[in-house]
Amino acid sequence: MNAPQSPVIHLVDDDEAVRDSLALLIGTIGLRVQPWAQPQAFLDHFDRHAVGAIVMDVRMPGISGLAVLQQLVAQGVDLPVIMLTGHGTVEMCRRAFKAGAAEFLEKPVDDEQLLEAVQQAVRQHVASRERQQADQTARERFAQLSEREREVLGHIARGLTNKEIARVLALSPRTVETHRANLFAKLGCESLVQLIRRYAALAEEAGTP
Repeated sequence: MNAPQSPVIHLVDDDEAVRDSLALLIGTIGLRVQPWAQPQAFLDHFDRHAVGAIVMDVRMPGISGLAVLQQLVAQGVDLPVIMLTGHGTVEMCRRAFKAGAAEFLEKPVDDEQLLEAVQQAVRQHVASRERQQADQTARERFAQLSEREREVLGHIARGLTNKEIARVLALSPRTVETHRANLFAKLGCESLVQLIRRYAALAEEAGTP
């Protein structure tokens, strides 16, 4: 992800009147809406990299909203999905959440409830994408470290002091201090806690003890 994206709400419902009214409602809070009348067309053409959310009816001809949701999850799509239905049951609700829905609302949908659900979904998705970007940046920066810097970082994460690291690696304390400063700069960390957390996350991802 490069420049910040403007959130888009994909509205998937075969009922034109419902699409129009919900698009108008969601537009009142400044969010861009992309309406889809056919679920298969949505699956074939929507932007999987967009930031935002999906608002989708459960019962549609051809392919149900639940089936679409299952395909999205199987494809690794991370856009949060808000399911809507005019014929809700406890079992249907259970299945929707089990399949990965972020929210399940019954029609006629309460305006405030829907807007709150949409805004919450967008906030969570934006935060998730920002974490992904931060993690990717950290991985790229970690890959640029020298072997010696990685060794020093590992010992810092284990709680060793500069003098202790110097003894273990047969270096001068000043050299360790230089490596330490380089680590903070290269990994973009402002505190020791942040440095250790970043190392722990990268080590866990790589399967390193």
